[in-house]
Amino acid sequence: MAPNLPPALSGIEALVFDLMGTCTDWHTSILSAMREHPPPPPLKDADLPSLALDWRTAFFRFIFASFNAGEQAPDIDVVHARTLDELLREKGVSNEVWDTHVREKLVKAWHLQTAWPDSVEGIRRLKERCTVVVLANGTTRLQLDIIRSARLPFDTLFSSQILQATKPDPLIYRKALESLGLRSEQTAMVAAHAYDLRAAAKLGMKTVYIQRRTEDPDEDMKAVREDVDMFIDGAGRGGGLMELADMMGA
Repeated sequence: MAPNLPPALSGIEALVFDLMGTCTDWHTSILSAMREHPPPPPLKDADLPSLALDWRTAFFRFIFASFNAGEQAPDIDVVHARTLDELLREKGVSNEVWDTHVREKLVKAWHLQTAWPDSVEGIRRLKERCTVVVLANGTTRLQLDIIRSARLPFDTLFSSQILQATKPDPLIYRKALESLGLRSEQTAMVAAHAYDLRAAAKLGMKTVYIQRRTEDPDEDMKAVREDVDMFIDGAGRGGGLMELADMMGA
């Protein structure tokens, strides 16, 4: 066992990663796409960073509402389009300012994301130690586009489209474990979202929380630290997944 690895994470044969927010800096990518167009009145350029965050919050709200209602969420592009329309309407932005063409480009921008500074090399190192896979909500096309644009060297991916379930439904984690041919205690879920790790832990998976500046703004980080097997600060090139690789002796 690696000297810095918590005993709870010994015997891990596969790391199962969330993607957006955990491995990629979606906020910088979406903000860049927004700034390719003039700010839509009454919004100003200074409002765009919070607009991007509000869009992400609206997405999660929609996903959780669908899950709680026992419904399968629609295609993630549809959800992004619907939540963007609702958000802009709430902020008084007319359809004439950011028209259909602009909005479609912004939805497609979610497919092209930049990795956090620690992600590419961290995943490459971890891949030498164990299997590294993606388990994320969304279509397979979306996950492939993100992985390719961010140059993330995963072994494979499991999208909610492939597994026909959406996180945090226990079924999606069970199907991922079945596909890997591993027991839950042989795997660790790696995510920047506490809800994801809580769901994985209920099935016996180990949990690694990567704290990212864009994620979980409403979570009590002290409580999250107590809930997970490992808590890692995701700031800086040497933190995040690079720190996880150090701990695992990769």
